[in-house]
Amino acid sequence: MILVMGTFRMPPENVAKARPVAQRVVTATRAEDGCIAYSYAEDMFDPGLIHVCEKWRDRAALQAHFKTAHMQAWIAERADLNLTDRDIRVFESDEGVSV
Repeated sequence: MILVMGTFRMPPENVAKARPVAQRVVTATRAEDGCIAYSYAEDMFDPGLIHVCEKWRDRAALQAHFKTAHMQAWIAERADLNLTDRDIRVFESDEGVSV
């Protein structure tokens, strides 16, 4: 399993504008083959800090995700949202390991 975790920032006043754009990409991504989970969440105590959490079946599924039309649209649309401080990391996990 591939985990993608991280954060990015946007001005708090842009969060409402970002919500429908992010909803489109999240909904489309969740329907992709190999997507196990995909979400964005605004930090409750740090307005404008967005947490990213993704789970993918494998690297091939994640690579295919980057080539989708909805991901390309998200990349173009987010330019107007003034995203900064992007810190996204990819991890490989053993399935079935519980902690």
